[in-house]
Amino acid sequence: MRAPRVMLAAPASGSGKTLVTCGILQLLHNRGIRVASFKCGPDYIDPMFHGRVLGIPSRNLDTFFTDEETTRYLLVRGAREAELSVIEGVMGFYDGVAGISTQASAYDLARVTKTPVILVVDVRGMSVSAAALIRGFLQHRADSRIAGVILNRVSAGLYPRMKQQIEGELPVKVLGYVPESNAYVIESRHLGLVTPGEIMDLQQRLQRLSEALEETLDVNGLLELAAQAEEICGQKPQIPRLTTEDFCPGDEGSPSIGACEPPGIVKIGIAQDEAFCFYYQDNLALLEEMGAQLCCFSPLEDSRLPEGIQGLIFYGGYPELYARKLSQNHALIAEIRSALDGGMPYLAECGGFMYLHETMEDLNGQAYPMVGAVQGHAFQTKKLGRFGYITLEAQKDQLLGARGTQIRGHEFHYFDSTDNGKDFHAAKPLAKREWDCMHADQRRAVGFPHLYYYSNPQMAFAFVKECASFSRAR
Repeated sequence: MRAPRVMLAAPASGSGKTLVTCGILQLLHNRGIRVASFKCGPDYIDPMFHGRVLGIPSRNLDTFFTDEETTRYLLVRGAREAELSVIEGVMGFYDGVAGISTQASAYDLARVTKTPVILVVDVRGMSVSAAALIRGFLQHRADSRIAGVILNRVSAGLYPRMKQQIEGELPVKVLGYVPESNAYVIESRHLGLVTPGEIMDLQQRLQRLSEALEETLDVNGLLELAAQAEEICGQKPQIPRLTTEDFCPGDEGSPSIGACEPPGIVKIGIAQDEAFCFYYQDNLALLEEMGAQLCCFSPLEDSRLPEGIQGLIFYGGYPELYARKLSQNHALIAEIRSALDGGMPYLAECGGFMYLHETMEDLNGQAYPMVGAVQGHAFQTKKLGRFGYITLEAQKDQLLGARGTQIRGHEFHYFDSTDNGKDFHAAKPLAKREWDCMHADQRRAVGFPHLYYYSNPQMAFAFVKECASFSRAR
């Protein structure tokens, strides 16, 4: 399909690409252009900002998690209703797996998806040196696809001279600049930016930024560059779906097919609120395509689980910021305990895993009682321990598949547990570090790793089928 698109990348983290991306998304949205947005890499917070601007979910694209065909398919599927797609890069443009490879870098994604790149360069404190920096990025790989540059944090007076010099020396177009202003700053914390819901005047900030960019960016040049993107196609992976047989296997004593519930009504409860907001949009979409109906609930606010659910998922987030309130929601904790004790299948990742412990610390080191499904204590370490991409391999038959089942994911957390489990083995790519993790049996798979379902759709389907089996048994 024709999919006009552009990637906004940067020489390094902290160059302002998220802020510039959001400002451009707001600008395009104000113009009435239908925009789809994507984030390169395993990031949850940046897509929240994209989604807050556009009013529709943003999606992740990651060439470590998925092969090239699947990566292109996910881009095409996410872009099919859009007039223009904007992809935000990750870290420095060439920074990839293990710090020694370009795999899973913004460059790698641009290569796989044939996407034109605009490099956002923070030039505060630079002048002529900016051209040398840009030259290096252009020449580091012959197929860099860098076709445009936006200069961040530069004065209106200096910009015309820098533009003239860069375009005079390099085969790249300077598409404008972003003036330095505290009015646009977005605060950070230990896992990255604060979430959009914590910024009271976020919409006003982004609106002010978009209005400034209307004056300082060559928007028509950006649109022309995006329109030059090559046609793209991607092969859809095989996605299994629930059938009537999954509800009624025909065993002796089971109801007749006519008495069975039709496929597609397995209800899975998803913990989703300010404390549990780290999830991949494509993970949810894949569960739905397999035949699940997702029912969201708030461990902070709700006193009951959704009616009629047959499975539970607790994704990550910032439960440590809300430890007291989570602990004081006694009614919901009792419901969760009852459901899990009754054999309901469940998954939990990172913050969700912490919530299921007997006790969990907040940022002040105060411990609070939690659900108690994991016999241990979640505590703050104040440093990253295990983090980065991992390949997980099951050490035994369990909920997500047989022994040897593999799935890709990542870890990134400043907390740890007194009992991380040992039912999966995690290995970092292109590195020697390995460790055991996760608790898994026939009804649960919980631990610190964040899983990306498209890296092994059969794993996700195994969970959905187990939820259907639980429904039948009940």
